[in-house]
Amino acid sequence: MKTVRVVVGGRVQGVGYRAWCRGVAREIGLAGWVRNRRDGTVEAVLAGDEAMIDTMLARLRQGPSGSRVDSVDVAPADDDQTSGFEIRSTA
Repeated sequence: MKTVRVVVGGRVQGVGYRAWCRGVAREIGLAGWVRNRRDGTVEAVLAGDEAMIDTMLARLRQGPSGSRVDSVDVAPADDDQTSGFEIRSTA
């Protein structure tokens, strides 16, 4: 199991990015969460096997229709996510 923290920049708020992200993560089988940040980015923690995370990162770089992804920053994370994927409140 691998866990990463991702920060996505661009036009990613107000376009359904979080709901889309949750749907894709559940489809792939990842655990974790997603939330808006006050600086206009979207932050997510993804937990799963490496191939699943790589698939999700590729999808995050595309984003849903109406979004524009300028950056996807990925770093290792210590969060202990074992099941489920949720939308959290803005941080």
